[in-house]
Amino acid sequence: MLSDPMVLILMYFVLPVWLIAGFADWLCHRATHIESTTGAKESLIHLLMFVEVGIPLLAAMFLEINALIIAVMMIVFVLHEATAMWDVRYATTARTVTPIEQHVHSFLEMIPLMGLVSVVSLHWGQFLALFGFGPEKARFDLAWKEQQLPVGYIATVMTVILLFELFPYVEELFRGLRANSGRLVPPKARRNKAGDTAAR
Repeated sequence: MLSDPMVLILMYFVLPVWLIAGFADWLCHRATHIESTTGAKESLIHLLMFVEVGIPLLAAMFLEINALIIAVMMIVFVLHEATAMWDVRYATTARTVTPIEQHVHSFLEMIPLMGLVSVVSLHWGQFLALFGFGPEKARFDLAWKEQQLPVGYIATVMTVILLFELFPYVEELFRGLRANSGRLVPPKARRNKAGDTAAR
């Protein structure tokens, strides 16, 4: 499995680009002073999206892919898209979402879809079985991968996620809370409506 070109593309192209886009998004938030515009509330939304993408990512890294995992990935993808819409709707109440940030968002929205489609293509039989088609029987058990990913790869990915994804967004949350005396929503965001900054 690890010699399959699609698996290698997922491991060494799709995931790294996704992580780079996530860190770039944090830089965009910092540049537009998220702590004094939309504050900790938007940071909590970002952390929610982090959890939403983390669930299928961890499943893909450690568990055998079957109908259950594919179903979870599909459901979480839809939830992530809905959360992303909520995020942008709230962000535009008080923070300027720059063209660069919008472009970064396009990566953050489409790369999960690319990953999902790639996983489905690798496990087509279980995808069909999920909907009652094909010769395979749908499996809904949780089982560790028979062939685990290399330990060095897992350690590197987890370290990068902690240092450049989780820690920055947690820092963003606390920065927003400090800037607004513990309040989730800064005064500017409370006064405005969704789209106010986009309409400028």
